[in-house]
Amino acid sequence: QVASVRHVCDARGNFARIPTPKPLVAAMSSQPEPWTENIVLMSDSYKVSHYKQYPAGTEYVYSYFESRGCDNEGWDSVCFFGLQYFLKRYMLGQVVTQAKIDEAAELYEAHFGGDKAMFYKEGWQHILEKNGGKLPVEIKCVPEGMVIPNKTVLFTMVNTDPKCYWLTNFLETLLVQVWYPMTVCSNSRFQKLSIHKYMKKTGNTEWATPGGVGFKLHDFGFRGVSSVESAATGGVAHLVNFLGTDTMSAVVCAREFYGEPTAGFSIPASEHSTITSWGREGECNAMKNMLEKYPKGIVACVSDSYNIFKACEDYWGGELKSMIEQREGMLVVRPDSGELPDIVLQVLEKLEGRFGSTKTPTGHKLLPPCIRVIQGDGIDIKSLDMILKAMTDKGWAADNLAFGSGGALLQKLHRDTQKVAFKCSFAVVNGEGVDVVKDPITDPGKKSKKGRLTLELQDGKWVTTVEGQGDASKDQLVTVFKDGVLLVDAKFATIRERSNCGL
Repeated sequence: QVASVRHVCDARGNFARIPTPKPLVAAMSSQPEPWTENIVLMSDSYKVSHYKQYPAGTEYVYSYFESRGCDNEGWDSVCFFGLQYFLKRYMLGQVVTQAKIDEAAELYEAHFGGDKAMFYKEGWQHILEKNGGKLPVEIKCVPEGMVIPNKTVLFTMVNTDPKCYWLTNFLETLLVQVWYPMTVCSNSRFQKLSIHKYMKKTGNTEWATPGGVGFKLHDFGFRGVSSVESAATGGVAHLVNFLGTDTMSAVVCAREFYGEPTAGFSIPASEHSTITSWGREGECNAMKNMLEKYPKGIVACVSDSYNIFKACEDYWGGELKSMIEQREGMLVVRPDSGELPDIVLQVLEKLEGRFGSTKTPTGHKLLPPCIRVIQGDGIDIKSLDMILKAMTDKGWAADNLAFGSGGALLQKLHRDTQKVAFKCSFAVVNGEGVDVVKDPITDPGKKSKKGRLTLELQDGKWVTTVEGQGDASKDQLVTVFKDGVLLVDAKFATIRERSNCGL
């Protein structure tokens, strides 16, 4: 048998032999592949080399996380959410073991072309032996659910063991992923504000659940995200603002990480396969079946499989009209194609022609309580506002309509949507405090904050005080994590209450 020889080419074109890693064996299995989290491997590769790059004598590195602004019109703030998930999921208790250190040492050696010195094994051994494998850092943050202006400190982190100065920014990679639930939560909240505005403007009088905005934007996004974890963290972020979801991983996430038994709710609803399997001629029977199988409560039915207008006028408003009116509950008609906002207005008009309408206190038309509409195709924050405005202009109450949103709610955003950044602002070197700042002449918008930070409410406005000049007694940042221990276990109900400011 001939042994395989592996080489790597360095920056100067020289080839060096590197060790061959253990073979990956593909085996038949009837069980899911296990995935063991290893905090030692949960960072960008280049950060492994940073322990050599700080000034000699560095003892503490203090860094902060913020949104540096947003280009979306009206997005002047963030609803901070999601840090607790990452702390509980990845950082509590002993997360460093000898097995994890050894695994990382082997993989980093191969990853860096056979250079054993690139990985700071001694630093991780120190965490294991002197800190019991718990991460020696302290994290302070804005209480989750709080709505904070852009360009304001959201959380800070500093190492508590001077031997672990390199750890603060090693953890940046993991914790900056808070950008995702925070951005979803903010996006969802801005849509909530828009829906609330139009419901108020068009005469809504029922604000208590299940009325009001709680069920007006339903999460359809599970299939459209990059992973089950994304569905969980993004979906639960949406549930800070609303009560409707079909993303079950979000409900599980709220239960496991935020102590909420049931954060989101849903209803029986059809999809095209359950309607079109009856055939074109059997569409009305398929719709009748929905009403018969679910004789009480809310039920939703997709109605554009063939002809949405025929469905509204001849089926729902014709053959099945008496069943709908006598049924103990509500039918929600779902168009799933057509130009926006026209299709919504056309469906409303067709249904009004068969079921009639009443007037709200502001004179806007409202379908009877037995029937409503949900628009789940093409919905993002811009189209949602456009539809609501068009409805208002045409004399329709916003309460006639609910929305469903998938990719645009959970996926059509990224880290730069709110320009989040994690930067070092202070360090202690040889016992002396040093204010640290980034200030590139090529992009003033990337200038970072300097020194130790506090978040204070001054004359009704949130202000980040820099260079250690803040008043610690007025600091609104709360210590939530220290040395592997969670110090604040925020409950979902409290987070929801905080997010409702401005409503």
